[in-house]
Amino acid sequence: MVEPVGNHYVIARPVYSENAFHEEHEKLHRYHKTFWDHLKLYFSCSSQRVKKIALGLFPVVTWLPAYRFREWILSDIVSGINTGLVAVLQGLAFALLVNVPPSYGLYSAFFPVLVYFIFGTSRHISVGPFPVLSLMVGGVVTRLVPDNSTGNSNSTNTSAIDNERVMVAASVTFLSGVIQLLLGIFQFGFIVIYLSQSLISGFTTAAAVHVLVSQLKFMFQLPVPGFNKPFGIIYTLESVFSQITNTNIADLVTSLIVLLIVFVVKEINDRYKEKLPTPIPIELLVTVLAALISYFVNFEEKFKVAVVGKLEEGFHAPVAPDAGILQKCIGDGFSIAIVGFAVAFSVAKVYSIKHDYPIDGNQDLIAFGLGNIVGGSFKGFASSTALSRSGVQESTGGKTQIAGIISSIIVLIVILAIGFLLAPLQKSVLASLALGNLKGMLMQFREVRILWRKDKYDCVIWVVTFIAAVLLGLDIGLATAVAFQLLTVVIRSQFPSCTVLANVGRSNIYRNRKDYTDIYEPEGVKIFKCSSPIFFANVEFFREKLITAVGFNPLRVLRKRNKALRKIRKMLKKGELQVTPKGLICTTSPTYESDEELDNNRIEELDQPTIMTDLPIQINWANLPPGITVPQVNLHSIILDFSSVSFLDFSAMTVLRKILKEFVRLDIDIYITGAYEGLLDKLERSAFFDEEIKPSMFFLTIHDAVLHILLKKDIASSPKLKLAEVILQSSSFIALVPFQYCQALSSALHSHSCVCYTISIFKKIVIKNPLVSKQIQEQEWLHQQSSVFTHPAETAQFAAVALERQTLCCLHLGFPAWSVFRRSAKVWIN
Repeated sequence: MVEPVGNHYVIARPVYSENAFHEEHEKLHRYHKTFWDHLKLYFSCSSQRVKKIALGLFPVVTWLPAYRFREWILSDIVSGINTGLVAVLQGLAFALLVNVPPSYGLYSAFFPVLVYFIFGTSRHISVGPFPVLSLMVGGVVTRLVPDNSTGNSNSTNTSAIDNERVMVAASVTFLSGVIQLLLGIFQFGFIVIYLSQSLISGFTTAAAVHVLVSQLKFMFQLPVPGFNKPFGIIYTLESVFSQITNTNIADLVTSLIVLLIVFVVKEINDRYKEKLPTPIPIELLVTVLAALISYFVNFEEKFKVAVVGKLEEGFHAPVAPDAGILQKCIGDGFSIAIVGFAVAFSVAKVYSIKHDYPIDGNQDLIAFGLGNIVGGSFKGFASSTALSRSGVQESTGGKTQIAGIISSIIVLIVILAIGFLLAPLQKSVLASLALGNLKGMLMQFREVRILWRKDKYDCVIWVVTFIAAVLLGLDIGLATAVAFQLLTVVIRSQFPSCTVLANVGRSNIYRNRKDYTDIYEPEGVKIFKCSSPIFFANVEFFREKLITAVGFNPLRVLRKRNKALRKIRKMLKKGELQVTPKGLICTTSPTYESDEELDNNRIEELDQPTIMTDLPIQINWANLPPGITVPQVNLHSIILDFSSVSFLDFSAMTVLRKILKEFVRLDIDIYITGAYEGLLDKLERSAFFDEEIKPSMFFLTIHDAVLHILLKKDIASSPKLKLAEVILQSSSFIALVPFQYCQALSSALHSHSCVCYTISIFKKIVIKNPLVSKQIQEQEWLHQQSSVFTHPAETAQFAAVALERQTLCCLHLGFPAWSVFRRSAKVWIN
């Protein structure tokens, strides 16, 4: 029964062990599907399933017919134009990171958008080049097609190198697309959960540093070779600064001016985004202005600056990937596939929550995979989503992927018609635009301090990921970061938090005894909690912590007791001990024998239960004859709180069974509470139970076990208590009231000058035993307190009975049928 009263609640129920609960409440036997059942279901075929798969595979069929044309079309057009202009400039800029001609960046900003329109589930992300992926592809390109080291840089050699690099970029993009497609088909979208937010943040920040360093050669216009190897960033910086005197001043000045303008205007956009109808398209303005100045001043001739040059018009025919290249970059393809999807899905998830619509990770994997396959076939490079570009699409009013189609039309116009206008644009301007888009990622350095305050493990993951990705490269760095992150999980589970609990506030709440002052610990009871799964790697740690918590090693105590019994038998046989009513008395001077002499190479016998049936007296371990010492044990019960233990493997079961047996053989009762669903069945199947370890040790909650222990020990300590128990039955509950506690109950209530609220239920009790009724009436308790019971809504707080006398209440606040234990009153609600 649960009765809410204000902000308190009242519960009246029996003390439940797991067995008692299952006896009273029948459990349904549900059929749990096996792996083969799921496999059959996955490959089953029906008209409804075909329809569901078709609609899931082509999400555009679901949302396009519901498109609100009049309400959304204008917003999507405006958003698409703004996004398309940014996509053109970022495509050109990020192509420099891939080390391919800038025009190929436009292909990456065109084809994936069309594919995602049909197969994608997010309505707001802008698909296309992403600096981190571009840099990762560029690392593969540089490794497989290094720069010309002979110094012979004629147009023929440059063109051949560019063609090889384009083929490498297209092949690795195709491979990453195939990997994403397969992961999506086989429903492996969950794989991104292994890339935590801290890891992604540290990785993208490191990638931003790599982008910054890689663009220095365009800003200074220096012939810096690519170093795609561990510590490559250091070699790149060394090469840049060793040639710093050969800097092209015109390129450097242009880069600094563009960077300053872009950063200032972007800051204005961020600060006044609520007031601006649309963000200022600073990239477009700077690009147009820089191209015009370069063309009319003729920077290429006068200052020898590097320019974009003539962009290829139209599209190339689709090509098949190079099989030889694919074999050399399988690991890179997998890294690019995972990082690209993780970044895109995290951005898509933010917008889906903001605008309240569902997204499907597996379907997005298919969409990005097909996009990269198509893009790679047309010589584009890997695509995902740029945070800044997606922000433009969403903030300018984009409602659906119609905005993406509009942006791809803008890119198409540049590819087919007006690309030649960008020919005089300096590459240093594109490099500055690429760096201008890194502001958000570089500002992630501020997260370190926040993470340190919130979660030091996450902070360490961020720092290790950043350092590994910066120094070892993005590919090796990502693998190192994932391995380190999983290692932190292993460490946290291998060395879990283990605490000793105590009752707080005389209620049914149990917390760490070190954190509270108002605690109650039942005498001789230790409550131990492990906040982690218990498995082969941490079961020994669990054992050590449990031994530390109870204050003794049970195996050592057991061996000491068996050694003591062996010595007692030997002394009795020799007549050195005499049995008296007060115990064993030594008739001779005590002799001390070494442990080795007592062991006599029979150590296994010392681990067995202590057997005293052959002795003429029951041994009192606290009162032994002189010369015989055994460590004292002041516990009679141990409660193991398994509410945070989510699984237990077979190795842990074996060790746990051994630990429990050691305690049981010391006559210590073991109770396990809060066990997860199915643990009891699993233990029974594993032959965990025997004559010493029984299923009856499992209880629903800690409080159930504590109340059971207290009642059991008090009854055991007073044999008369068993005969004095009287059952008070009513339609709502049964109460066990020992006679001698009636007066204590009355006096305790009077002494605290307080009233129990909602006691009207007492009026419903049919006191069938006249002796109990007489004793209650003799105390005039029922009569004197009758005014208290006039209305059930009276909510005067119930004072715990005789708090200074170590009273333990089942529920701290007042309740209609209360459970009060320990020395003052006992009422067991059944």
